[in-house]
Amino acid sequence: MDVIRLLGIRDTSLSVEEVLAAVGDHAAGGTTLFVGTVREQDHGKPVTRLSYSAHPTAEAELRRVAEKVAADFPVTALAAVHRVGDLELGDIAVIVAVATPHRGEAFAASRRLIDDLKAEVPIWKHQVFADGSAEWVGACE
Repeated sequence: MDVIRLLGIRDTSLSVEEVLAAVGDHAAGGTTLFVGTVREQDHGKPVTRLSYSAHPTAEAELRRVAEKVAADFPVTALAAVHRVGDLELGDIAVIVAVATPHRGEAFAASRRLIDDLKAEVPIWKHQVFADGSAEWVGACE
């Protein structure tokens, strides 16, 4: 059975319950879950709105990142979903979850998964600030 249980780039709301259910595994002694949400400020400036967009290859790149994490750690189950489109403050932008035999491995694999997702998957964030300024932030940092 494939340890990559759920991957996606979606223009609809993300579900913590769906992601957590996807990584449920009786072989796992540790499961980590990371939820990234839209915050009210960035760089000390109030954010009024933001939007994510993704390159057509983003989902394939997400799979490549997930496969690398699964190869480098004793992963029993893995899931990652990222939102695109317009998001409001407090909306969930990204969820990753990893299950492994032990907690330390779960924390390390989850950290690598979210860090590599942000560094390598072509997803961009457009933030608009309260002062009218805006910026594009590349998830490929």
